[in-house]
Amino acid sequence: MKFKVLLIDDEPGAIEGLQMWVDWPMLGFEVCGTGSNGIEGLAMMERLQPDLVVTDVRMPLMSGLEMIEAWQREGGKQVKFAVLSGFSEFEYARTSIRHGVNHYLLKPVIPEEAELALREIYDELAEATEKQSVERIARHEEIAQCLKRRLLGEPEERADRAVLSSVAAAATGWNICLVRVEPGRYADAKERALDLLKRREKAYLVDLEMNCFGVVYGIGSAQEHRNDEVPRYLHVQLQPVSSRTILAVGEKQEDLQSIDKSYAAAREALRHRFYRMDDDVIVWYANIRNRTFSVRSDVMRLVEESVAAVNLLDQAAFRQAVSTAVKDFRDRMVEPETVIKLAIHTIFRMMDLVKEAAGKQAEPLIEKYARSQGRFLPTLEDIEASLLSCGLACITLLRGECAKQSQGIIHEINAYIRSHYHEFLTIKQLAEVFYLHPAYLGQLLWKKNGIGFHEMLHNLRIEAAASLLMEGSLKNSEIAERVGYGQYGQFLKQFEARMKVSPTEYRKNRS
Repeated sequence: MKFKVLLIDDEPGAIEGLQMWVDWPMLGFEVCGTGSNGIEGLAMMERLQPDLVVTDVRMPLMSGLEMIEAWQREGGKQVKFAVLSGFSEFEYARTSIRHGVNHYLLKPVIPEEAELALREIYDELAEATEKQSVERIARHEEIAQCLKRRLLGEPEERADRAVLSSVAAAATGWNICLVRVEPGRYADAKERALDLLKRREKAYLVDLEMNCFGVVYGIGSAQEHRNDEVPRYLHVQLQPVSSRTILAVGEKQEDLQSIDKSYAAAREALRHRFYRMDDDVIVWYANIRNRTFSVRSDVMRLVEESVAAVNLLDQAAFRQAVSTAVKDFRDRMVEPETVIKLAIHTIFRMMDLVKEAAGKQAEPLIEKYARSQGRFLPTLEDIEASLLSCGLACITLLRGECAKQSQGIIHEINAYIRSHYHEFLTIKQLAEVFYLHPAYLGQLLWKKNGIGFHEMLHNLRIEAAASLLMEGSLKNSEIAERVGYGQYGQFLKQFEARMKVSPTEYRKNRS
């Protein structure tokens, strides 16, 4: 801890000697200036705000004693004084000062004696500084608790109104800046904010809900403070903590008793950060006051499309569904809370698909994305990224499970289709028989056979129908029913598409 010291003496040699023979840095002091008389000393004390003033007694224009009395009479900053005097003036100096000065240095200054006195002064200053710091912290905590009760609408204590009234007089207006921090970064952000506020008056940090604190700050004249000064300083101070820290500023109030209105405005501004509509890293209520969110939107349809695409293992369709949903949310300015709930609902729907198909193999994936939903107030971009990441991970896992289950059984699948082609057979039924995902089974058949399931089914049925037509004992309608077609028109369509002639013509040409 370093303290500032101001040296005042009308003899240049005495000033030079003090600077040369006393090791001020070693003793914990920094010489911030020098003066030659009491009038000059008063002006320098006002400007430099020293912690200690070492002054000669007899000086032109204004003596050191007159200067000390004038400073203490005007009620300036608490300053320690050490008086320099010759031996003949020592008793005069000691008896003439009636303002608590109790440190004296004889001229000429002997370094060893000066060092002992200055060490004692340093200890007194350090003790007083620590006491002031404790008192200041206690006072700030008392004010912060009063503000917290006012902001959160909690029952106020009897002294709260008096405390806030005494604080309110220090500024012409008050506002609040909310700071939303990523989980795990709150303590660091709060510490850095408190470090900034130590150097500022009329600013108080208030702990609010999880991962969020507020800084209530006073606004003075245009020369003293601007409404955006504290928020911008906070932004710079908190940048090293996380680039994702969000700041939202409420609406200025003339009276600190109405600071809860600023808080409500700041919370509304914070909600609008969801759509990131401004380039400014700070959201100002003044910029969003006329914006409104939409309550209604055809959002469930968008959820169903996303889940259906995952169920079909269709990455392209899933990406398109998420993109469409995000665009719809942004175009309609759907309430952030609604979007967040729908995103969580969609993720858990996808988790159910994975859990059903993969069992314990899905647990790490489920844990990862279930835990990620704890982040408070993400942006729409965060929602989109989470949905895409989760959905694509689900599709990859489902495909992997299908691949493991299908190894070595493709021949069994083809044999089953050849044995049951004449029955009412769907790919879903086939998937249930072989415990495979329907979409993956379709892809597997295409990869192995070069044609899809339905194409293969029709080929087998028409091939069998052609053989029956050659035998000539059954009617065309009976053949259609025997090979698996419930409607003759469908049989006719598929036969002509493959054989290029009607069943009747085919029978006639082969007879």
